[in-house]
Amino acid sequence: MATTKVPIYSTNDLKSTSDDALAPYLTNLPAPYTFTPDYTKSNIRFVLGYTAVAIAAFTFYADRKLGWEATTSPWIIAAVGSYFILNTALTFWIWAVEAGEVFHGKRKTGETITISSSVNKNSLPYKLHIVYKAPSGKVLQDKRIEAPFTNWFSADGVFHPEPYRSWLASEIDVLRLAAKEIEKKK
Repeated sequence: MATTKVPIYSTNDLKSTSDDALAPYLTNLPAPYTFTPDYTKSNIRFVLGYTAVAIAAFTFYADRKLGWEATTSPWIIAAVGSYFILNTALTFWIWAVEAGEVFHGKRKTGETITISSSVNKNSLPYKLHIVYKAPSGKVLQDKRIEAPFTNWFSADGVFHPEPYRSWLASEIDVLRLAAKEIEKKK
């Protein structure tokens, strides 16, 4: 397995690397504990973003081919207005709806898990908010946890997934059960 190395003073890179390690871990758990990712929110973000980019490309093309005078046409004005509306909706979506969500998944048994992460600028604690729900919608676990990045990154910035996974398993009930299942198989 390739080692991931990041600058140790970049909280952004430390957070991104830690966030990126969540999905492979949660999707490769033993059979009854495996989560299937739900990409609905990211798909909506992509549709908003790519539609705005397509509109911007259209207005650029129109300006380039038809000249500046053509940009005062009602179609171009509507396109520019649509671009700003879409970008406003995209910004709202990222900040208010996704709100730091890095993983949303579902088990075959119907339970869902949503994990959001955050980190303060130039601060070492990595913060996670975990919401684990039953198929009925009842919250089984709603927990905020934090730990320093130094628990799973070495002094030279190499990411070590096992301490990270151990920390998650020690804090999240369903992952604790999955870790016990893995230990039994070993």
